[in-house]
Amino acid sequence: MIRVLVVDDSAFSRVTISRMVQKDPELKVVATAVNGEEAIRLAVAHRPDVITLDLEMPGLDGFSVLRWLAANLRIPAIVVSSRQGRDDVFRALDLGALDFVLKPQAHASLEYERLESTLVEKVRAAAAARYPGESAVPAVVPPPGAAPRSARPGAIVVIGASTGGPAALSSLLPALPVLGCPIVVAQHMPAGFTGLFAERLSRVAGFPVLEARDGQLLQPGRAYVAPGGAHLDVVGGAPAYRARVAERAGNDLYSPSVDRLFRSAAAAAGPRAIAIVLTGMGSDGRDGVLEIRRVGGKAIAESEESAVVFGMPREAALSGAVDEVRPLVEIPEAIVRLLNADGGPP
Repeated sequence: MIRVLVVDDSAFSRVTISRMVQKDPELKVVATAVNGEEAIRLAVAHRPDVITLDLEMPGLDGFSVLRWLAANLRIPAIVVSSRQGRDDVFRALDLGALDFVLKPQAHASLEYERLESTLVEKVRAAAAARYPGESAVPAVVPPPGAAPRSARPGAIVVIGASTGGPAALSSLLPALPVLGCPIVVAQHMPAGFTGLFAERLSRVAGFPVLEARDGQLLQPGRAYVAPGGAHLDVVGGAPAYRARVAERAGNDLYSPSVDRLFRSAAAAAGPRAIAIVLTGMGSDGRDGVLEIRRVGGKAIAESEESAVVFGMPREAALSGAVDEVRPLVEIPEAIVRLLNADGGPP
């Protein structure tokens, strides 16, 4: 049984979130709190497995709770935030929140019910996760030497991530030199957040990181993040790849989809594609690396040693289509090595 503490100053939200969580027979709400002070008291008393946490509360707010958790109990927290608080969400992730879900703009039960599967999945992922402060993302030392001599024309690096991905990418990209090929990222994230996420990555990486636009040329030495709530495909021929942004269909489990990005890279780049599967719950990316392998490309999965949630990389590795399973700290060197081997992937 996964034990959950729900923290929100809105009575409507507390009741609705609790109801959604407890529809899963393996989840149990052990207590609810109306502010940060009560959240800390109940966390000490109940020692829950996961906390769902509102950020804007009177008195001690959610940010203060996150700081206290990092220093004391280290219980994984899922932020439940309004759509207006995009900067707040990333600040919360910086303070150790594992992931986030968005409150609907309208206080209607139907709108909240649409979040049920997402919230339950994230709570389950949090319960299985390594607490971010324990590990999950080591400081990465840039690989020695200059940038790759020249990735074979047409090489492309595609990366997929979910829970724990923002922190992992914030360590991985700064550790890479400017590559002679584009990098394309699918991070599970809702619409309206990936532009700001790309800006934050661009400030820490040694090269531009952009939110991808439909029809955009994917240039070497840059990274492109799939728009939240949509799919991103790599189209065209080597070396002039372009981005194609497609709307989410009603039955799509994830958008952006890592599988879809990887399959498109396999179709466009063939053996010159290198796929990286980072932390996340579920199996998104597994079918994609199978396609990468089928066309002769290469794939790397993050190891359990560093992954916040080992679900996605584990499933990719179990497919038999992954060439290397490595901790996050070793993945930059592995990417550079694959790009440099005989001028690039075979």
